[in-house]
Amino acid sequence: MTDPEQSETAGEVRAAGDRALLVIPPLHAMIAELVSALRPRPAGVVDVLPAAETVLVTLASPAAAEQVRKHLRALLARLDAAARVGVGDRSLPERPIATLGGDDIAAEPLVIPVRYDGADLAEVARLLGLTPEQVIAEHTGTVWRCAFVGFAPGFGYLESPDGRLTVPRRTQSRTAIPAGAVALAGGYSAVYPRESPGGWQLIGTTDLTMWQVDREPPALVRAGSRVRFLDVGVRA
Repeated sequence: MTDPEQSETAGEVRAAGDRALLVIPPLHAMIAELVSALRPRPAGVVDVLPAAETVLVTLASPAAAEQVRKHLRALLARLDAAARVGVGDRSLPERPIATLGGDDIAAEPLVIPVRYDGADLAEVARLLGLTPEQVIAEHTGTVWRCAFVGFAPGFGYLESPDGRLTVPRRTQSRTAIPAGAVALAGGYSAVYPRESPGGWQLIGTTDLTMWQVDREPPALVRAGSRVRFLDVGVRA
């Protein structure tokens, strides 16, 4: 049976068990706005976990579900209305990345020094129709934003405002990628926080420790963090 209130609301808000709600915005670009708006933790919300296309909102108790659901529907409607202003369609207007939401919205981007010595740099350049030097220039020439964290603790999915450097995953994953490997895949860039299997295209390495359990916070990159890569000029 269709919920009449749901049908008038942009996106979807679905139950995820009795202590969480799964929010599906109508536009991927609304994820950052949604997470930023929920950062103060409205009444009844204990955690917010963004993913590529959804946001999981964990509730303080099952009794908080309806109140939080109404809040989320109102928030989605407001974001959707804002997105339509001035464009007249379902596309968000282009905005400077500094205005995107997140923990580190007011902070300078985290600078990650990179040796662009990755085994797949030449293949990435071929896939994009660029030279390796142009790939490096593109990678270092933008401010990336962590859309969400997943796969492993400290593994942030970094997106650029214009989707540059979008390449597919490798056809065959590697069984062991070292910690600090800088990679590209599916429109994201990332730094492997520890040795693990993986199928991303490797373009460089960094000496930064992305995840350290006895550090506060343990992760250098969190959802909303902004990142700029710096070429330290050492090649393989």
